[in-house]
Amino acid sequence: MFLENVVFDATAPQVLGRFWEAALGTERLTDVPEGFETRLTVPDGPVLDLCFQRVPDQPAEPQRLHLDLYGGADQAAVVERLVSLGASHADIGQGDVPWVVLTDPAGNAFCVLEERSSYDGTGPVAGLPLQVADAERDGAFWEWLTGWVPVEGSGLVSLRHPSLRGPLLDLSAEAGPKGTAKNRTHLDLRLEAGDDADEIARGIVDRGGRELHFDWGELPWRHFADPSGNEFCVLPASTH
Repeated sequence: MFLENVVFDATAPQVLGRFWEAALGTERLTDVPEGFETRLTVPDGPVLDLCFQRVPDQPAEPQRLHLDLYGGADQAAVVERLVSLGASHADIGQGDVPWVVLTDPAGNAFCVLEERSSYDGTGPVAGLPLQVADAERDGAFWEWLTGWVPVEGSGLVSLRHPSLRGPLLDLSAEAGPKGTAKNRTHLDLRLEAGDDADEIARGIVDRGGRELHFDWGELPWRHFADPSGNEFCVLPASTH
């Protein structure tokens, strides 16, 4: 099992997907009315697909997962370029901090980081900060789930692909308990050949997660929540 997708709910998936594709220099995979997908490949590291799926209503719940982009020494130029692509400066109460907060065309906040040695080798996406109620507990949960390994230096409980390349999955303190509304952005895991889906599901529950059941008809993937309530999906093994 491995981490495959970062999934955004969007009322206009093409608009949002094309923004992020231009922002990150990713490779387009799918462009259909119901969704848009683009692939981020980190040399000698992970491959992550950014997926934008159509939803009927603009997501309004607070963000619990967002992207941190790497600006480094070129932070100002990166910010200027993102604004030219359609991003906007945002004040979310961050105060005087060395990173810059922007929003994408759908109003999703993200950060452009200053130079930080702990994020060397990440590529354009430095981090995937996920809000949780207990960082140590959920760090152990996501370590088992993804196969990513603990790393130090970010100041948070952080995991990284075993290659030590690509973004950090940063477990940060939640601003408040998870509500009942589905997260606007979530992660997908993909089973590998030989993985037992039911055994994985039992492992998730044994480690404090739970399986979710929605009235969305027959789907090939299964829905779960981590111990803090953050939704994620487990996709079947690829057939090719």
